[in-house]
Amino acid sequence: MKKIIFVLGILSSVVMVNAQAWSGSGDQKVQVGLSAWGNGTGLTGTYDYGLSDLFSVGGGANFYFNSNSKDDKNNNFFIFGRVNAHLQNLVNLPEQWDIYPGLDVGVLGNTFGLGAHLGVRYFFTDKFGAFIEAGNNGSLGVSINL
Repeated sequence: MKKIIFVLGILSSVVMVNAQAWSGSGDQKVQVGLSAWGNGTGLTGTYDYGLSDLFSVGGGANFYFNSNSKDDKNNNFFIFGRVNAHLQNLVNLPEQWDIYPGLDVGVLGNTFGLGAHLGVRYFFTDKFGAFIEAGNNGSLGVSINL
């Protein structure tokens, strides 16, 4: 039994060494999760495409179960474009980690929407990781390498 646990531990550490959170130009990520704070509580989905080692662009949508806006009861979705600045190389993070501030611009219900976030990704394997984004468009969930 001890040998099996030892072998599984070695294999999982090898898998984690190969996990890469940000590879720069051409990198593609899909994230799915919960909008836990900000404009409301609901579901979120985003896509990011790497332009360089530092920047990515993409888009996303949040669908809210309830809106935090008291002015407009129709703010039950936010469809947006986004840009992120990836700081992994600048702050010399291990390849499993990525820290990225970003901006979201789009349509919030029937009005203009603007959001800012600070995100963190950690990849457990080459394909799957977790993310959290804090800000006025914050969320948490699963991140997938394409």
